[in-house]
Amino acid sequence: MATFKDIGLAAGINILTAFIFLIAFAILRLQPFNDRVYFPKWYLKGLRTSPQSGAFMSKFVNIDWRSYIRFLNWVPEALKMPEPELIDHAGLDSAVYLRIYLLGLKIFVPVTLLAWAILVPINWTNDTLAKAGVQDKVLYSDIDKLSISNIPLGSKRFLAHMVMAYAFTFWVCYTLQKEYATVAAMRLHFLASERRRPDQFTVLVRNVPPDLDESVSESVEHFFLVNHPNQYLTHQVVVNANKLAKLIKQKEKKENWLDYYELKYSRDPSKRPMTKTGFLGCCGDKVDAIEYQTAEIERLKGEIAEERKRVKNDPKNIIPAAFVSMKSRWGAAVCAQTQQTRDPTIWLTEWAPEPRDIYWNNLAIPYISLNVRRLIIAVAFFFLTFFFMIPITIVQSFANIEGIQKRLPFLTPIIDIGFIKSFVQGVLPGIVLKIFLIVLPTILMMMSKFEGFISISSLERRAALRYYLFNFINVFLVSVIAGAAFEQLNSFLHQSPKDIPVTIGVAIPMKATFFITYVMVDGWAGVAGEILRLKPLIIYHLKNFFIVKTEKDREEAMDPGSIGFNTGEPQIQLYFLLGLIYSIVTPVFLPFILVFFALAYVVYRHQIINVYNQEYESGAAFWPDVHGRIVFALIFSQIVLFGLMSTKHAVASAPLLIALPVLTFFFHRFCKGRYESAFVKYPLQEAMMKDTLERAREPGLNLKGYLEYTYVHPVFKNDDDEDDNDESFDGKVDGAVLVPTKRQSRRNTPIPSKFSETSSPSLPEVVTENGNEP
Repeated sequence: MATFKDIGLAAGINILTAFIFLIAFAILRLQPFNDRVYFPKWYLKGLRTSPQSGAFMSKFVNIDWRSYIRFLNWVPEALKMPEPELIDHAGLDSAVYLRIYLLGLKIFVPVTLLAWAILVPINWTNDTLAKAGVQDKVLYSDIDKLSISNIPLGSKRFLAHMVMAYAFTFWVCYTLQKEYATVAAMRLHFLASERRRPDQFTVLVRNVPPDLDESVSESVEHFFLVNHPNQYLTHQVVVNANKLAKLIKQKEKKENWLDYYELKYSRDPSKRPMTKTGFLGCCGDKVDAIEYQTAEIERLKGEIAEERKRVKNDPKNIIPAAFVSMKSRWGAAVCAQTQQTRDPTIWLTEWAPEPRDIYWNNLAIPYISLNVRRLIIAVAFFFLTFFFMIPITIVQSFANIEGIQKRLPFLTPIIDIGFIKSFVQGVLPGIVLKIFLIVLPTILMMMSKFEGFISISSLERRAALRYYLFNFINVFLVSVIAGAAFEQLNSFLHQSPKDIPVTIGVAIPMKATFFITYVMVDGWAGVAGEILRLKPLIIYHLKNFFIVKTEKDREEAMDPGSIGFNTGEPQIQLYFLLGLIYSIVTPVFLPFILVFFALAYVVYRHQIINVYNQEYESGAAFWPDVHGRIVFALIFSQIVLFGLMSTKHAVASAPLLIALPVLTFFFHRFCKGRYESAFVKYPLQEAMMKDTLERAREPGLNLKGYLEYTYVHPVFKNDDDEDDNDESFDGKVDGAVLVPTKRQSRRNTPIPSKFSETSSPSLPEVVTENGNEP
């Protein structure tokens, strides 16, 4: 079992590692040649330029010795930007993401003070574990003496834990409710005050029913002109351009290689660069690199032209879906939030993501296949979680080196070395578990993409949910169960069955030492490593040395990255789970959580201000997920505490804890009903107010010109081909071309409503196919 000495060694190593990372960052950020690595956001905004003045050396190295004295001034600089300015600078998503760390501090600072003032003295002033170690050979450490395990069975002291459980629950619920109300108000204010965006006027309609007489574009236009005659403005059908996008990406890679070889040749004209034509340039015939890349680019240009022509002219590439833009936000809100027909499986409308948030590859997936895909991924995720239990269980063996020593006695001479023993128990488990989890986010994101979600934000939220479930099952449950079983195996074999639940009740809080080491490795050193940005630093300088020729190349070499909601938020939620569970069980755990929240808040605030360039803006749509997962952690901690009390024969306390999960569940239902609608719906009153103000301020706004081609697939924007924007592309809606209804049994779509941006005729104003009035 890990002792105070082991935890102290682990804390020393992780504090030293974090300190080295922070010092290295503080020095590297001062060097002019690293400026684009540590302040890329300001370059992207055009508010910062590369150092040009001064001596040659000063362009690369900061020679002002006074700046090194103030090397920690980045901390107050990261904290002084007020939240409204932060929202304007980085967006609401980034600002609300930071509030998750603040929420952790708001919850756990009072909880920690109260737990250490009341529960720690109550736990410490007992000798239960000492007696159990002599009589039942139960393994324990000095840390466990501070936990609930050190209180004797049936003791009246458990009433204090029950009272604290109620106090902590009420405080957490109060804080969550206040934060939910604040974030909801921030979101509504943000939506009301933000600048005009295409997604405010646009809905995505899916599962357009097939029609033998009309194309998808004609069906969409006819349907919305008939059912939304006063609001419909224009539309853009969805095309399957995935193959074309792949070819364009290949061409861009070839052009980058060509630039590299031309730069290499310009530096040494006496030697032509050579390459191999095989896989990754490692095998195949050796040829002239410049000529080969030029020929490959020309070949891809031909394939791109053919594929572009095929996409435009082949009706099979048209997906039964479209982005439909309305004349007002009010019209879009009504359309997105209502059922369009009596058949709830067709003409399905939802808010369109903003253009930069769209994951275009998934728009081509047939809607009817989405449920099948999600069933497949659910099964795959189950097996992934199940098979990952094996390495997690192995990691747990490191946390209990005494158990290994009993079964593998030949390792005793090595294990008995003090430093090695402390390192293996206090540091190694957290490091190994962190390594196992590195590849997991990539796998989970691939699963989300396969499921067919159409926006990057929804992909990240889905991956975040699975990452949290994985952490809950494997990092927490399996760690506790596997570790407890391994540690107490000898006791299980020599006890009567009725005593096993008691042993498990004692073992669960004993896993706090393992999670303390994990928090220090991941939450202390890991967060400090995030601000150092070692990988982007190395990649930038490699690109800058080999590839960069122009200022545009230098901008492309920057890698600002983003928050990474799919990985960051689940990790935060794991700390909420651990903190809530161990706040009553093992209060000594709480200060380690506080250090994480405080350090992470400062680091990520700096990164959001200076580094991260968020790919999209969802208006904090993720907050209901954050709230729900914290409530789940709270309910689970109450259930765990109830189980522990039951094993402790706390007859007076345990029944009183039954009410806590029930009260917490109803609290969640209240918050869901009161605040969640602000994150999933757009109030019509707000939409009308914003429309009215916009019409007053910009009466001559050409909204159709603003929206008409906003949702064109990126591969069709800025085409070099003269025919790229011609009218032959069925996916585009040309305001100068009439699309009549071809159904013989129905009247045509009204002509004026298609051209007019300000008004639409009433339904009786229709024409026949030859243009005459009926």
